[in-house]
Amino acid sequence: MTTIDKPRLDRAHVLSLLRDMIRVRKFEDKCAELYTQENIRGFLHLYDGEEAIAAGVIPVLEARDRIVATYREHGHALIRGVPMTTVMAEMYGKAEGCSGGRGGSMHLFDAGTHFYGGNAIVGGGLPLAAGLALADRMRDQDTVTACFFGEGAVAEGEFHEAMNLAALWNLPVLFVCENNGYAMGSALTRTESETDIAAKASAYKVEAHRVDGMDVVAVEAAARKAIHNIRTTGKPAFLECRTYRFRAHSMFDAQLYRDKAEVEKWRDSGPIVQFQGWLLENGLVHEEEVADIEAAIDAEIADAVAFAEAGTWEPVERLYVNTLGRQAEPPEGQNPSGETLETTYRDAVRDALRDALIRDDRVFLMGEDVGAYGGCYAVSKGLMEEFGEARIRDTPLSESGFTGAGIGAAAAGMRPIVELMTVNFSLLALDQIMNTAATIRHMSGGQFGVPLVIRMATGAGKQLAAQHSHSLEGWYAHIPGLRVLAPATLEDARGMLWTALEDPDPVLIFENVMLYNRAGSIDANAGPVDITKAAIRREGADLSLITYGGSLYKTLDAADALAATGISAEVVDLRSLRPLDDETIMASVGKTRRAVIVDEGWRSGSLAAEVSARIMEQVFWTLDAPVGRVCSEEVPIPYPKHLEDAAIPQVDKIVAAAKAVLGRS
Repeated sequence: MTTIDKPRLDRAHVLSLLRDMIRVRKFEDKCAELYTQENIRGFLHLYDGEEAIAAGVIPVLEARDRIVATYREHGHALIRGVPMTTVMAEMYGKAEGCSGGRGGSMHLFDAGTHFYGGNAIVGGGLPLAAGLALADRMRDQDTVTACFFGEGAVAEGEFHEAMNLAALWNLPVLFVCENNGYAMGSALTRTESETDIAAKASAYKVEAHRVDGMDVVAVEAAARKAIHNIRTTGKPAFLECRTYRFRAHSMFDAQLYRDKAEVEKWRDSGPIVQFQGWLLENGLVHEEEVADIEAAIDAEIADAVAFAEAGTWEPVERLYVNTLGRQAEPPEGQNPSGETLETTYRDAVRDALRDALIRDDRVFLMGEDVGAYGGCYAVSKGLMEEFGEARIRDTPLSESGFTGAGIGAAAAGMRPIVELMTVNFSLLALDQIMNTAATIRHMSGGQFGVPLVIRMATGAGKQLAAQHSHSLEGWYAHIPGLRVLAPATLEDARGMLWTALEDPDPVLIFENVMLYNRAGSIDANAGPVDITKAAIRREGADLSLITYGGSLYKTLDAADALAATGISAEVVDLRSLRPLDDETIMASVGKTRRAVIVDEGWRSGSLAAEVSARIMEQVFWTLDAPVGRVCSEEVPIPYPKHLEDAAIPQVDKIVAAAKAVLGRS
């Protein structure tokens, strides 16, 4: 051992290591008792048997370093310095909890100690940690992010995607696999063809080491060396800590998959038994000192329980708090220059990206083929040459990994723009979008936000067949914690990104593929636009045609056709799909007394159904006819052009639906 990785085993240090492990063990024993009394509910995953890992790794980190943990994170939080009082209050769900009572046992957050929370999704924290480290790499900081996870996570795609990104981009992450042998109730040998976890990390050229996770001194020595190397080289490191959990996977687990003799055999060589026995045997501590440590911890636990039980329940009136962050004021309109430019939707988006990169050095673009290739739809063509590879980042084909990395970078203060090539590819990143980006503000009690923009192409019309022609923006509009935009005009394509990047929460921008080539004029001084309001694109008196995105121009054409027959149609461009601008919708329908909603999504469970329901709830008594809908047919989008056209909304269908609500043939 060198002086870098050799722990100083003086009395103060060994007492600290022993105290940390006993403190975690006793806290969790009390939590198990409180669970049986129904004071703690939900899932409860205990760290019993694995204490040497957190105790050996976390004190080696510096205060500025970050930690991403798993759902078994009580020990990590306590050793990191999150107060036991607020941890216990969080377990109770009280407002005084470290996450404001919104996270519970699996989601402990604490901004003050840079503790980025537990994660109930197996492997879900790995891309987040990579993104936190990416932010540090881009800012030339020597901060380390430590990411803890179990061996079950190595079967998840996020593990492999995060390993590859970390090695590819030299990200300063310490990956710590707490290999307890059972992902939940399945032994490692039953679920993995290769049971050498460190070898999996080595395959990605990440420096990896195996360590006895029951030996706190060995863990600390390995952590010291790994963290020193990360700070020196900037490259990631991996520790596989072989350990064993003595308790069930969770308090619901009957443990039918292993026998008691196996558990007792491991208990006999547990981390506290080993270390305490060695200290006593060598006279480094004495029995009375251990008793004093335990008494002090018992008193701390009693205080924590009293704190939690005296805590308050957050009022129901605060239910919606921390779903979204504090919203910025709508942008002031730019003064028209009087000069117009001819452009296309594609170029308007590119100009918006360029402006964002110039205005704010925290902004960067990453995604598949956004750099050297110029983007699948040529939106980012030329940007890599202008801004360099650090800010226009080509990623592997790993949507969950690089989207999660974007989430982490945003949580660390950057302003990433993630491009997902097509909306169907976004489903590979749905876990990260829904379970992390949309929830972290809520689960952390408002401590962490994700100011991230995700762009993606959507829609049909280019004969790309069933797997590349989806319109799924309505699905994302279902998820609280997100803002969902659908720019249709050149002005919105140019200005929505500006405003979205100032939003404190994740914003998804859906760009319809049929709009990229659309050309027109735009004011040379076009700037940010209000992303909270729908827009009236055409005034009318007889009915409201409500639409968004790629269907806007078909709807305007339908309004022209209706006007030729004496029907005055008002066209409402929703623009923002979440949140919907009810005020503008209801004002229009209240005036015209009839509505048809045009939505390229499938009819069943569509965004059109949501808009229709809101109209029925809010202005039903003003209606002179049932609300009509024009949606895509209930089939996968076909390849042949005539069938594709038949499957999605067209002008003739919109005209027919409008005439139907007016009682005309």
